[in-house]
Amino acid sequence: MVENAAPVPVPGDPPKSTIVESLSGKHVLITGVTGFLGQVVFERLLRDCPDTPIVLLVRGQQSQTGRARVEYLLRKPAFDPLRELLGEIALLRALDDRVTVVEGDFSKDVPRLPPGLDVVFHCAATVSFASPIDEGFQTNLYGAMNLYEGVVRSSSRPHLVHVSTAYVAGVQKGVIPEATLDHRVDWRLEAELALGARRDVETQSRRPELLDSFMEKAEKEHSRAGPTTVADDAEERRRGWVSKRLTEYGRARARSLGWPDVYTFTKAMGERAVEELAAEHGLPLSIVRPSIIESALLHPAPGWIDGFKMADPIIRAYGLGQIPEFPGIPEGIVDIIPVDFVVNAMLAVAVSPPDPGSPGYFHVSSGDRNPLQYFELYEYVREYFEAHPLPERGRGEHKVPEWKFPGNLKVERLIRRAEKLTDLAEQVVTHLPKSKAMRDAVARVDRDKSRVDFVKRYSDLYGAYTEAEVIYTDDRMLALWESLPVKDRATFPFDSAAVDWKYYLQDVHCPAVTESLRELSKRRAKPAVKIVERAEPVVAVFDMEGTIITSNVVESYVWAKFADLEPEGWPAELVSVFGRIPSYLQADRRDRGEFLRTFFRRYEGCSVEGLQRLIDQHVTEFMLQKASQASIRRVREHRAAGHRTILLTAAAEPFIQPLAPLFDLVIGAQLQVRDGRYTGFMSAPPLVGEARSAWLRRWAAAEGVDLRHSYAYADSHSDLPLLRAVGNPVVVSPDSALYRYARRRRWPIEEWSMSKGMPRVRFPRPATR
Repeated sequence: MVENAAPVPVPGDPPKSTIVESLSGKHVLITGVTGFLGQVVFERLLRDCPDTPIVLLVRGQQSQTGRARVEYLLRKPAFDPLRELLGEIALLRALDDRVTVVEGDFSKDVPRLPPGLDVVFHCAATVSFASPIDEGFQTNLYGAMNLYEGVVRSSSRPHLVHVSTAYVAGVQKGVIPEATLDHRVDWRLEAELALGARRDVETQSRRPELLDSFMEKAEKEHSRAGPTTVADDAEERRRGWVSKRLTEYGRARARSLGWPDVYTFTKAMGERAVEELAAEHGLPLSIVRPSIIESALLHPAPGWIDGFKMADPIIRAYGLGQIPEFPGIPEGIVDIIPVDFVVNAMLAVAVSPPDPGSPGYFHVSSGDRNPLQYFELYEYVREYFEAHPLPERGRGEHKVPEWKFPGNLKVERLIRRAEKLTDLAEQVVTHLPKSKAMRDAVARVDRDKSRVDFVKRYSDLYGAYTEAEVIYTDDRMLALWESLPVKDRATFPFDSAAVDWKYYLQDVHCPAVTESLRELSKRRAKPAVKIVERAEPVVAVFDMEGTIITSNVVESYVWAKFADLEPEGWPAELVSVFGRIPSYLQADRRDRGEFLRTFFRRYEGCSVEGLQRLIDQHVTEFMLQKASQASIRRVREHRAAGHRTILLTAAAEPFIQPLAPLFDLVIGAQLQVRDGRYTGFMSAPPLVGEARSAWLRRWAAAEGVDLRHSYAYADSHSDLPLLRAVGNPVVVSPDSALYRYARRRRWPIEEWSMSKGMPRVRFPRPATR
């Protein structure tokens, strides 16, 4: 709760507040308007300052212009109260009458800005604690410099309200005053080297030993899918290595100079650069340093938040029971401030410009006069979840753990131990045979691994904040607050001492950041397959082995050999086949095509006529019995919707004949025949891995089929290129690698039950004497 939480009429006050009156007729430029802070600044000016012209610098995005992005912005929840107050038409009219949208990217090249600017709110920034170092400097330093140089070129001499962060003070202890930063770091040198780092790291990433490492890992995971998939994955790994290396560089350089991360480091460098620029051009400069900005207390609505901020991932994960412990000092101060308090403070600062050459510094923080201890924060959040637990879909409610605060070293040991256990479990589940139990085990391991990775990542990112023993004084901000008339204090509150943390956390913030989780648990359903009739031609492609039936090429071969052998020879042939299974599996893991070529050699000498007779007399009925009923229903559904259907398999063509009536087209492996017997060679390379997707694209182009709306069904990771070739991939009873890939991309995953085993074979009794 907040004292004077809503505007009230005060006898004797002028009809307008000092802030509104001072901004009347002033031209205000805002950057970062599509971001968390900038949205509220824009909304408040539209709502409370009707005589203030506004200029927005907005980057175009893909096919959207800057103007279109602003129009979309007005439909977001931050503007709901204003839209209800004015109406949709009046709000759009205000946009036309009062707002000028300048399209451009301040981090690269600022376009020509209109003259006569009076105030600049620079809200845009890269706020990630783990961004690559060059990106951090490009936005947080060069971006600010580009913007203000563009302002100078427009012949304006506005008051610069530069939004920074309280944590630019670095990893200090004790009391931090509102003043310029005390450091001697050469920002020009650091920025120049940071931007040059990407070229250096890109060069390193192309060293042969690293490229070989990327290829080795890619082949291990994707070799069965084909060389193009392997190459694409290897390049993706190289890019990931570059990004990770630049992120590590930023973190290491920041910490070596006394800052916890690249965000605070680049914001500190940006402050010093902006101070010099403002002094050089005689511009009034105010640097506003908020602490941890979280959801609104009052405006635009209690609990309003856009995306998730610093504390929110931890709160949500704790509510899901996923964080058994977290590092931090229980008595340490977690300095939180609601976003509307920051915006109100910025407006008050804007109408009180300092003299040029004497920047003003303002901490918008709570730790000095209304401290919230880490242990208090934990208790309030735990009480909230105990009273309002998050639902666990199909299992009741999530139970939150009780933290003991054992110390950072103990937490680190727990994380390392958990990592070892998940790594061991990973080795086990990836070698389990394909089954529903295997997929359930993989899901559990992935869930546990995700939890461990989450705790490790956020422990590293936020450790410096939960272990902080620092207080940011806000004497200047308090003096500014006390200088405001009563009406301004009611309309634009920002006195952090008035915030009741228990009320804010339990009645405002936690309900807001968990609302989406609660809604998701009510309506979340597994991705479903939607079979839709379309005017343009559509195809549904089905793999056979493991998708429609459990049969495989080994089983098919046994049938073929039985066609030629006398019953007395069956046991020996079975022993020969199954004795080679390990070598076949090894070949299959390396390359599906290699495996097929190797295995089909065994067909040499098999009788074509005998095999066909066996299929007609026995195999057809048996295969139809073995086929998954769900698969047959799905094929018929596609045909009923007017879709063409294809069976695409690596099995030998004779063995797919029984299923041919179900499909419009069947494609299998063609075996060479000579003198009525199979030679053991194929007539063409097998359609496996990437060859399947290449064949499908060529066929679709020739037939005029739209693959964007087509379907593919498969069970193996080797079929990944085929699944990615269509707009509606469906994974059926998948292996572990494909299962994980599908879950990450939220592809439909279906379990089609199938009858198992081969038909009962009666072996001849041994002759008796």
